[in-house]
Amino acid sequence: MGRSSALLKQFALAGLAMVLAGCSANPIYTTTGMVLSSYAESEATPYVLQMSDTEMACALGEGTDPLVYSFSRVTSAPDSTGSLLMLLAGNCMEYRAWNAELDYLRAQYNGDVPAAKDARERAKRLYATTASRRYNAYLRAMAAYDFDPAAEPIECPFLFTDQDELTFLLGLLTGMQAIVNDSNSGALAGVPRNIAPRAERAAQCVDNEKWGGLPNAVRALVWLLLPDTRPELSPDPWQVLENSSEMGVNAGIRASHAVQIVAAETFGRPDVLADAIAHFADADDRIDVWDDYRLVDEVARTIVQFSSDKHWTAEYGHRTPRNFFGKMSPERARTNTETMDLDDLL
Repeated sequence: MGRSSALLKQFALAGLAMVLAGCSANPIYTTTGMVLSSYAESEATPYVLQMSDTEMACALGEGTDPLVYSFSRVTSAPDSTGSLLMLLAGNCMEYRAWNAELDYLRAQYNGDVPAAKDARERAKRLYATTASRRYNAYLRAMAAYDFDPAAEPIECPFLFTDQDELTFLLGLLTGMQAIVNDSNSGALAGVPRNIAPRAERAAQCVDNEKWGGLPNAVRALVWLLLPDTRPELSPDPWQVLENSSEMGVNAGIRASHAVQIVAAETFGRPDVLADAIAHFADADDRIDVWDDYRLVDEVARTIVQFSSDKHWTAEYGHRTPRNFFGKMSPERARTNTETMDLDDLL
């Protein structure tokens, strides 16, 4: 009787273990994860890339990433879509960091030292979170295409579609942004700096002209950060950035402008900064934006706009006035005099 009781207990425990195992690997969850990942890759991602509302897109990244990526517990990780979602989530955090930085500049302009210190510390913390998210996006993009950026010699990944190419390229750019964000945070995120030389090599795997000079813009930024990575007989990095910006206008995707802006700010080139902002604003009248990737151009606009707002806030205590985007001072050209409306009073 005792032996039978012991056997019953063993069977009961085994059955319980099987039930629990079934719950942790529920076939319905696995199927749902596969369907959701496929939908996100084939439908949701193209839809988001066509959006023009950058804040809505970033909110989608923050809200959807935990849901989509949670299915990596029961099926293959959706790294391609996950890279874009985390990139968008990083943008959200950076927008908050930008507002904190503008608060800092405004407080400094007004001589409010405590407020300036508080805003500066808040910006550093937000930049640290931005850097962590973007580093994660970079890692996902590399994993999505089984690409080892440290391999010697480099082996370019198989990129079958335009979306694959852009996802891979944005992953490299996001890795570079993570380094800059971490630097702005005071290295709170600990993003490895070896991303830079690896991104320089990997950017050569994507067609430069097709993607509006962005691959070469990434390379030029690395050459400025790490001069030893610059090949012999290569053109001046600043010239590469200028040429890339014009190629971006021609291709309808001005991400190269954003890289040029970051380089100008990082290396203290106000002349390049002013020209880049003016060039971006002037291009609005002649660019035919690539509709499939409109979001990329709009995100570039937010970067250029913020750079302009930083200059105006530091110099004049407020953001760039609506009618002065592309200009670095309140002086109007005589041929562009406008009648004051109520907006000018606000």
